[in-house]
Amino acid sequence: MSDVSAGSSAVRGYHAHVYYDAGTRPRAEKLRETIAATLGVEVRELSDEPRGPHPVPQFRFTFTTGQFHNVVPWLMLNREGLDVLVHPLTDNSYDDHSRYAVWLGMPVALKLNPARRGYRAEQYPAAH
Repeated sequence: MSDVSAGSSAVRGYHAHVYYDAGTRPRAEKLRETIAATLGVEVRELSDEPRGPHPVPQFRFTFTTGQFHNVVPWLMLNREGLDVLVHPLTDNSYDDHSRYAVWLGMPVALKLNPARRGYRAEQYPAAH
């Protein structure tokens, strides 16, 4: 599972964005703690303000292609009713957040900028 499709960029890892609001923030906090303790992934802090293309509060975690088969099924069963975006990390962040995105729950209308397609190096998973 390292190529998106023939002729496209290799997948260098994945992001999962877990969305919440003021009422579901306690569930998001608990889920974040569980993910950090259970899945062996890089988990970021909760972001109560819009950030990047994400117009609502969310937290993100990063995982490797080798972790995909454990992480995504676990999220399907344990997301606590929260909406989750899972997307690959290729060299095209616009397509990653749109064409290649997988949603668990209801999709959130992202604010995508077609001109901004790259990632900063720290957004990729650390080598294990």
